Amino acid sequence: EQLSESGGGLVQAGGSLRLSCATSGRPGSSAAMAWFRQVPGKVRDFVATISWSGSVAYYADSVKGRFIISRDNVKNTAYLQMNSLKPEDTGTYYCAVRRSSELGASRQAAEFAFWGHGTQVTVSS
Repeated sequence: EQLSESGGGLVQAGGSLRLSCATSGRPGSSAAMAWFRQVPGKVRDFVATISWSGSVAYYADSVKGRFIISRDNVKNTAYLQMNSLKPEDTGTYYCAVRRSSELGASRQAAEFAFWGHGTQVTVSS
């Protein structure tokens, strides 16, 4: 399984970005996915997760109502639409995939087997 994030960048507070995570190999679009973010010196924090079907999604309280996670299983790609961005949303965003399709959406980083290299998001005030 290989994951590749894109879509990060520099944006002013209040702006929007859409991150993409393209997967290849297995389990790919058959497994739950998630986005996490990390700033230097801190642990990787949960942002959002989505089941393989897309019918179940969970969000961190800090992004609820502003971020939307989605996926296109035909394109083997997950997305994170980020609106009303705040400076505290700054960080490196990583997408992750669970090991098999039997495993559901999760908020726990330790439950994800495959990770991308991350894409940087910087929100200026």
